[in-house]
Amino acid sequence: VGEDDQLRNAERLAERSLNYRIFPDAHGKMNRSLIDTGGAMLAVPQFTLVADSGKGNRPSFGHCADPELGLELFQHYVRSAQKSITRLETGEFGADMSVSLINTGPVTFWLSA
Repeated sequence: VGEDDQLRNAERLAERSLNYRIFPDAHGKMNRSLIDTGGAMLAVPQFTLVADSGKGNRPSFGHCADPELGLELFQHYVRSAQKSITRLETGEFGADMSVSLINTGPVTFWLSA
């Protein structure tokens, strides 16, 4: 969550996350969304994604939202997503977490609202 983000950004990001066509169809083409697949979501808050690493050798977090706004918008994102899917788990906001995943395919996407 960036310092200028608002509730509408969280809603739009939830909409994009659920409808982004990144899962394979019957022909192996990325043409199905999370909603299409009936899949589940794991939403993990990670403020470091907003870090600016354009200068020097240390990231700057000056454009991150303050923790109160970050929590509010993360929770709003989750509530917005839960309107369309039932299987949604979250990480704990502000906690040190060890998250493991298997990335299927050669792609990673950064969605913005």
